[in-house]
Amino acid sequence: MKDSINTFDIIIPAYKPGESFLRLLQMLKVQERPFSKLIIINTVPDEAACNPDKTLWFIKQVFEDSSSYIYKCIKQSEFDHAGTRKAAAALSEADAFICMTDDAVPDDKYLTGKLIGALEIDEKTAIAYGRQLPRDGAGAIERYTREFNYPAKNSVKTIDDIDRLGIKTFFASNVCCAYKKRIYDELGGFTDTAIFNEDMIYAAKALKNGYISRYVSAARVIHSHTYTAMQQLHRNFDLGMSQAMNPEVFNGIASEGEGIKLVKNTAAWLIKNHAARELPELVISSGFKYIGFRLGKAYRKIPDRAMLFLAMNKSYAKKIIKQRRNG
Repeated sequence: MKDSINTFDIIIPAYKPGESFLRLLQMLKVQERPFSKLIIINTVPDEAACNPDKTLWFIKQVFEDSSSYIYKCIKQSEFDHAGTRKAAAALSEADAFICMTDDAVPDDKYLTGKLIGALEIDEKTAIAYGRQLPRDGAGAIERYTREFNYPAKNSVKTIDDIDRLGIKTFFASNVCCAYKKRIYDELGGFTDTAIFNEDMIYAAKALKNGYISRYVSAARVIHSHTYTAMQQLHRNFDLGMSQAMNPEVFNGIASEGEGIKLVKNTAAWLIKNHAARELPELVISSGFKYIGFRLGKAYRKIPDRAMLFLAMNKSYAKKIIKQRRNG
């Protein structure tokens, strides 16, 4: 049975946004299926940075009517990938909401319609996430990684896909992901705190409760990053730490295999497309990813000072260190 969604909001955590954020807002304004409210949670170093605020200035350039958005400013020490989004979702009274990041720019005016339309397919669809396309000027590795994780073909995932897909069963991305609010509230929403993977943790909970996740290839955003080897290490430390902190989701499901598959496929693609000169970068980057991931999985054994160095999210690492010291 189809499930009608009459209203939906857009949730965006912001941190030092730039021109991509302005372009994102401009593209949201011209969507054929309009949202009800734009909910922005902006992270700043301290309270003094909230006034004057460049992020709010960006919003006002596109949305002159203040009733079209809800804006909040928080300190960097208060930011949490799960908790911040959960607080934003609590402000939404719509039938659904779409989570985005401040640098994910809709590729066309049909993004919101495609995502919300996917949620309406049936009553069991809890999640619909979109396709991420590489930015202009992206390198070969970056372009192929986006194609590997976000192909041109739609997919539908249930808990029965665990044996076939492994960890990819729970894959979803809050770079561009729609949630049905009725199901979200029923399941208790995002976890209260997470250094990473709040989207996958929720997806796992939804699928384990009999719901469906849909990947919508026609819902496209421009979003990609070029990370240095050290940035990959920091990012994957947080990823490994997240998995270690959520054994109910990740234990018993190997994730390294998916990473190895990506490396092998990327290498083959580089050779086939006459970009073998990038193979050394792939090897180095993949090595740093793996080291960071393994260290993150073992974060409980990592000394405080080393963990603070390794983590990308320093504020979250400080919270963990404080908890350790308080016993």
